[in-house]
Amino acid sequence: MSQPKRIVIVGATSAIAHQCSRLWAQQGPCDILLVARNAQRAEPLATDLRPRGTHVTARVTELRFDDIEAIKALVLDATSSGPLDIVLIAHGSLPDQNACENDLHTAQEAIRVNGLSPVLIAEAFVGAMQRAGSGRLCIIGSVAGDRGRKSNYVYGAAKGLVERYAQGLQHRLALAGSAVRVTLAKPGPTDTPMTAHLKQDGAKLASAEAVAEAIVKAVEAGRPVVYAPGKWALIMLIIRHLPRFVFNRMDV
Repeated sequence: MSQPKRIVIVGATSAIAHQCSRLWAQQGPCDILLVARNAQRAEPLATDLRPRGTHVTARVTELRFDDIEAIKALVLDATSSGPLDIVLIAHGSLPDQNACENDLHTAQEAIRVNGLSPVLIAEAFVGAMQRAGSGRLCIIGSVAGDRGRKSNYVYGAAKGLVERYAQGLQHRLALAGSAVRVTLAKPGPTDTPMTAHLKQDGAKLASAEAVAEAIVKAVEAGRPVVYAPGKWALIMLIIRHLPRFVFNRMDV
């Protein structure tokens, strides 16, 4: 039997993260550590994963995503039995833009959860991976980070931070000649509990299963960026390059 893949999923209760974990469990032997803010919510996910493949183990741990010492302890625990093969950082929230505009505490929390926290966790894990000389790290960003729009610019700013971080990290690893690969995943609007209000408003949403499949393939290939679904690469290319005088007339 081949050595099981050692996988860490931060934000394991995310619908996209759960679908990714299912795909990895089906690929073969793996040891999956599910990291969540609420361990009780993640336990059923571990139970769901174990029978999905041969020699699949899954355990749950709880983490305060803004606690630096807890992040360090998580990395030590996750790497105590050997190098990691895959780390997926998937936690986040979709804040109400109007609430962010009217309450600085809400805006601060949105940036902390969606931008600062994923970056700090990624930095802690990638250091361990670089020392081991191997591993794949994936951070879930968003198409919202490609250009600020009035409808979600606080969330978009946080995801823009994640994108710039991922670019710099990829540059650092390339110059170091490291075998570690970093993938930035940019889902478009996806059918998850976080976007239930968009679905009620009639928005067309991609399935979490399709988005997860694209992410898993990109991680395996070591791609630096993946838009999911792929059509968003073209859509955001156009949006990024619209002249400001045109863009400022669009109610988006």
